[in-house]
Amino acid sequence: MLDVSHLPRSVYYYWLKASSKPEPYQTTKQQIRAIFDKHKGRYGYRRVQEELGHQNCYLNPKTVQKLMVQMGLKSLVRPKRYQSYKGTVGKAAPNLLNRNFEANKPHQKWVTDVTEFNIKGEKVYLSPILDLYNREIISYEIAQRPNISMVMNMLNQAIRELKPEEKPIIHSDQGWQYQMRHYQRELANNGITQSMSRKGNCLDNAVMENWFGIMKTEFYYQEKFENVDLFKKGLKEYIHYYNHDRIKQKLKGLSPVNYRNQSLLLS
Repeated sequence: MLDVSHLPRSVYYYWLKASSKPEPYQTTKQQIRAIFDKHKGRYGYRRVQEELGHQNCYLNPKTVQKLMVQMGLKSLVRPKRYQSYKGTVGKAAPNLLNRNFEANKPHQKWVTDVTEFNIKGEKVYLSPILDLYNREIISYEIAQRPNISMVMNMLNQAIRELKPEEKPIIHSDQGWQYQMRHYQRELANNGITQSMSRKGNCLDNAVMENWFGIMKTEFYYQEKFENVDLFKKGLKEYIHYYNHDRIKQKLKGLSPVNYRNQSLLLS
């Protein structure tokens, strides 16, 4: 075998000896499995790491996360929803939309929000604007910090899509970003009317919440991402697919973009 593979004898005996050694984390993996099963999958890697510490097994959280990924263990508890509300930091707008989620033309009513993802321990945020006419994502921004620049970039993208006569209403929750003077000034300068959900009432922005659920079910929960860059690439591809290819029964079996294009031809 050595003659055929052209390998020195020393390499063969090195790997023979190495293969006979026990896996370095074999005992730890047994502990992790016991903790995970005891708590019926409710513990993620952070709480597993803390429980290991109680058992005098001290590991870095990233190491525990890596081992759990190798074992195919993932918390079954749905991640907590990202909350942008931080109290009154500016001026809140009234709930003008009032759950009237129907629009009879493009760019009449917009809804927006921010959602959070965890990719290999790193947080990623998505800020989109959805047009209630055809449920199309007309603009979005992906960032690793939920700052005002993310929201402003998204808003400016959407504004560039407007015709001079189009003056939509934009609805959001009472997140701190939407209370900022800079954001509200940009809306006013472009004739956009602001509306906000009542405090702590997610049903007031149900369409946006529903889209986040669809996107996470069809994309985020279905795939494993090796790093943030691959996740961002995949998210952009999904949004393009959702807008251009994914048909909706409520849109007469058309995708959001095709429905909008058809309505423009008929108008």
